[in-house]
Amino acid sequence: MLAVGRVLGDRYRVERLLGGGGVRETWLAVDLESDRLVVVKLLGFGAAVGWENVKLFEREALVLKQLNHPQIPRYRDYFCFSDRVLWFVLVEDYVPGCSFAQLLAQGRKFSEPDVENVAISVLQILIYLHELSPPVLHRDLKPSNLILGDDDSVYLVDFGAVQDRVAVSGGTFTVVGTYGYAPMEQFSGRAVFASDLYALGTTLIHLVTGISPADLPQKDLRLQFRDLVSVSPFLVQWLEYLTEPAPERRPQTARQALDLLQAKQPIERGLAKTFKPSDTRIRLKKSIDELNIFIPAIGINISNIPFLLISTVFITPFLAVGAIFGIGFLLRPGLLSIIPAVLIGAVLAPFVVLWFRHLESSFSSTQICLDKDEFIILSKLFGFIYRQQQGCSQEIQDVFLEAMNETIEQPNKALAIETGGKKYFVSPPLTDVERRWLIQEIKSWLNVE
Repeated sequence: MLAVGRVLGDRYRVERLLGGGGVRETWLAVDLESDRLVVVKLLGFGAAVGWENVKLFEREALVLKQLNHPQIPRYRDYFCFSDRVLWFVLVEDYVPGCSFAQLLAQGRKFSEPDVENVAISVLQILIYLHELSPPVLHRDLKPSNLILGDDDSVYLVDFGAVQDRVAVSGGTFTVVGTYGYAPMEQFSGRAVFASDLYALGTTLIHLVTGISPADLPQKDLRLQFRDLVSVSPFLVQWLEYLTEPAPERRPQTARQALDLLQAKQPIERGLAKTFKPSDTRIRLKKSIDELNIFIPAIGINISNIPFLLISTVFITPFLAVGAIFGIGFLLRPGLLSIIPAVLIGAVLAPFVVLWFRHLESSFSSTQICLDKDEFIILSKLFGFIYRQQQGCSQEIQDVFLEAMNETIEQPNKALAIETGGKKYFVSPPLTDVERRWLIQEIKSWLNVE
């Protein structure tokens, strides 16, 4: 470790150790020429590093020195010196403020607007970096590398480019990137634009949960944090999109990620697209907070006219007469009068069920309402609710088609919503295309794969 007061490069007097140790140190220093505070970062090289590799590091540092963005501290200088080991030095402007890692350690809680503001600020920086020619990747985005300045601006520091050169060149570092924040492809040396977006996503998840992503449970390599936050379903979906394990399933550019965040529309991804049928009667209304689906009754049409005629001429009068006789027997005194009433009821029951099913298929409507907390399925006949199902939206595991009393001659499928150990069925008469479209819309809004 350097001694306090040592002057590096005949210009920078180190004052206070900010972090690190061993082969990587970060110091607060004074620029003796300008009398301004600067940050000095030292990277120690291994013995295997030769002069040609030093040239690679200088080339990376020159790229950083040319960066010009108000939320990236300016890289002012770089040089090497030898002190038993070869040290590579980067000098950048000092930003007074506090890192988000420090804020988290202090117990700071971040609201949804706070997280969105951080996301927008960092995405604007990444747009600048990624659209340079050649583009620049950060490679080590995490809370400790984001500074909340005293001016309330968010600054991005500590680029991983030079560290990456150390790793590739056989120095003392592991591959650049921090476990829990960096995506898998980066650890195999294949960083892309979407790699920085993944790291941003995991950083924001840390802010919104207060838990390091390395400590969060996973399922199929996806971070499981929905149950730990009280933010909007949209923000959860957007963060899950950024942190998809496969880079091709994430937003491909920072600009795309920013557009999605600012649009605040449900994100459709990873689905075989089924378009809304042009002739459907279904009305669907969705927003960030709610999804409402209304399936109106079929009403009178050619397919149910025969039933209506038979019902009017035969079944309804038969049921009415049977009901009258049954009630009449029940009203007569004596135990024996109950037997005819029960027999009449047993004869009428299948007809009542058949009659109700035909009425239901023709004149019932269905309404499905989902929000962040719960979902409700209402079945109405002539405006009266005769069936209500409800459950917890966060417990929904899948939405799919399930056979219901299906035969080869009479295929009959219902839309099923499955939670932990329970299924809820929606079975109005719909076409297969309508069912597939509804499943797609519900899964997209819920972000259920």
